Amino acid sequence: MVIHFKIITPERVTFSDEVDQVSLMTASGEITVLPQHIPLVTVLQPGELRYKKNGEEKSIAVSGGFAEIKADNSLVILADTAEHATEIDLTRAEAARDLALQTMQTAVKEDHTEYARIQASLEKALNRVKVGNKYRRLP
Repeated sequence: MVIHFKIITPERVTFSDEVDQVSLMTASGEITVLPQHIPLVTVLQPGELRYKKNGEEKSIAVSGGFAEIKADNSLVILADTAEHATEIDLTRAEAARDLALQTMQTAVKEDHTEYARIQASLEKALNRVKVGNKYRRLP
């Protein structure tokens, strides 16, 4: 038995396939979805999403959104952004992280709304760097 798994971002369908299991970060912590999982709708936290197909595990960096597990063995993720580990430009992700860190230093004193936006940007960049680095270390 498999899970019909789909990730949709505002730009495109990032992933659509049948997989054996999916692990993702929710507001309550990490969960692993297997076939026959109970129906659930949850907030997706920024982080690494891992899925297994035929014994092979792959990673996708997501920056938040929603996940819906349905009774028909399907999982649909509506993500703000999602990038396969192999697609992450590590140099660009590290530059975005550094820029967000620099900008946060001045935003702390000026505007709390701007600080929150920059903090979200930093979280996204850190996640991309983490997932990208993890993928680069694999053989």
